[in-house]
Amino acid sequence: MPHDEAQSTPPESLLQVIDNLSRFHREHEKYYAQAPLRQAAQLQGWSRALKALADRWSAVEVDDQASRMPFAGAEDLNAPGLVAETGILFMEGESEPAELQRLKREAGLLADDSEQTGTWLAQAIAQAWEIAGSLAPYPALADLLGERHRIIINDWQAASMQTLVAKMLRRGLDLLARVDLSPAALRSDLQGERNAPNYLYSASELFDRAADLMTESAMLVHDNERRWRVFRGRVRELRLR
Repeated sequence: MPHDEAQSTPPESLLQVIDNLSRFHREHEKYYAQAPLRQAAQLQGWSRALKALADRWSAVEVDDQASRMPFAGAEDLNAPGLVAETGILFMEGESEPAELQRLKREAGLLADDSEQTGTWLAQAIAQAWEIAGSLAPYPALADLLGERHRIIINDWQAASMQTLVAKMLRRGLDLLARVDLSPAALRSDLQGERNAPNYLYSASELFDRAADLMTESAMLVHDNERRWRVFRGRVRELRLR
């Protein structure tokens, strides 16, 4: 290799490192371009369930019958069609439906996962930013440094969105915790100030926005696919010279 060309090209040791990073990070991002879409769909399903209950409770006339058969479905509290779709069933003499407890538990786990993912990605991306900056002295890669930094910025935004998703889910759960979801307590509320529907609407709106950010996160990471392919192609080309 001519002396001036050698000066314009990163040393083989550095090319090997960035080739490895390009290959495995591209594969890793294929997962993060898809997984948030599945999570967004799950969030939208939870939000629809909360809205269906809030719609029902906003208008229903509470059943004041004196005698209730244990385990019978609560005619006034169950939303039409929701039992078959989600399994959420309010029963006489019971407490909060197990399916709603599961929804809240899974939302909490998703919040934890999102926070961990966002924190880890932000740390990894900060290192990637420094490595990308170390390539500036090499003209052989100069025309692709914009692409490489765009990848990093997309990932940084996606990491921030994951962190925001965690915050919104936890706040939504805080709002749900304000509602006693046992049939007796719900009927008491719906005969009075009717606060429960408002808390469910607000929680569902937070879940909706979290789903939006999940989708945007996947779009940002997916935008990197071609950029990775072009960048790694140049690195491999330089290694073969």
